Amino acid sequence: MTPARALPGAIWALGFVSLLMDVSSEMIHSLLPVFLYSALGVGTAVIGMIEGAAEATALIVKVFSGVVSDYWGRRKPAALAGYALGALSKPLFALATGPGMVVAARLIDRVGKGIRGAPRDALVADLAPPGLRGAAFGLRQALDTIGAFLGPMLAMALMLAWSNDFRAVFRVAVIPGMCAALLLAVAVREPAHPAGRERVQPLRRAALRALSAGYWRVVALGAVFTLARFSEAFLVLRARDGGLPIAYAPLVLIGMNVVYAAAAYPCGKLADRVSHTRLLVAGIAVLVLADAALAYGDRWYFVAPGIALWGLHLAMTQGLLATMVAATAPPALRGTAFGLFNLVSGIAMLVGSTGAGLLWERYGASATFLAGGAFAAGALVLTIIRRPSRVAS
Repeated sequence: MTPARALPGAIWALGFVSLLMDVSSEMIHSLLPVFLYSALGVGTAVIGMIEGAAEATALIVKVFSGVVSDYWGRRKPAALAGYALGALSKPLFALATGPGMVVAARLIDRVGKGIRGAPRDALVADLAPPGLRGAAFGLRQALDTIGAFLGPMLAMALMLAWSNDFRAVFRVAVIPGMCAALLLAVAVREPAHPAGRERVQPLRRAALRALSAGYWRVVALGAVFTLARFSEAFLVLRARDGGLPIAYAPLVLIGMNVVYAAAAYPCGKLADRVSHTRLLVAGIAVLVLADAALAYGDRWYFVAPGIALWGLHLAMTQGLLATMVAATAPPALRGTAFGLFNLVSGIAMLVGSTGAGLLWERYGASATFLAGGAFAAGALVLTIIRRPSRVAS
């Protein structure tokens, strides 16, 4: 029996829930900066503030949703609330007549993302057999990433068909968002917990001490690694430097996500068979190669391989890091563990992206990617010398 067929149907359902929500979200997010700038007359500084506030909101909420799911002892209600909130935010984008409603919709959407993230990942870990967790996270990530490139493709097609009618595209985006919440409600059943298990209070000192040194090494490693893989927006800018027309800018992320989606599940299966450390070392080495290609030149024959390698490193590492969190955290604290991991990695992403932008402005694009390669090399050394340990499943 192949690992894909051995995975519970609920894992597949969670993957398709992620796919549908990503289609819905990316249809809007791929057009939102242009909509704000051209249709509503919002300046770039305000757009940056909106995006920063939205992502910071998601980071904060992720921790609390993970803690609540551990305390409650149930994952699905919090995940469902997050997906439902994300779906309900979508009509507000189509109704927006000014930046105020867009800000409200964006914050509601990110609160939904923050609520669902940690409980969903903990639910994947709870549902998957211990020997197939890598495959489970890889499958969910692959389906999620398929949605991440289908959304912009659908948005581009509808904009061409409907003469750049932003609001019509935003209205269509409501449909897959609602379908995602409905699918989670009817197709995913949470596994039963052992009878008489004591309720966990994750924020108590005794509970937090149960998060092992191996877990915190994974958190530290994830933070250093995330500093190296700053926002993919810089890939678009690098391609633009090479002469890519603005109208085709979404193709950069579509191409990256095609590689990501194609490789995520095979890499997840591989994580169940080989050393996590070796696979992570390989993934970080691929990021170093991607940074080198993107730093060396802005022509398409450097940028295109760099973008493909970037997608490959994401496939090799993102599901793997989730698997490592699940392997090093006690089952009763998985929601808290994923929440803390996402918070620290998200802060590192904000710091890394801010630093990348400053380097780009002062020293040029090559300095940005060279610095990313240096951080990746640091993460590579850290991975080799500090090997996280596992806890019982």
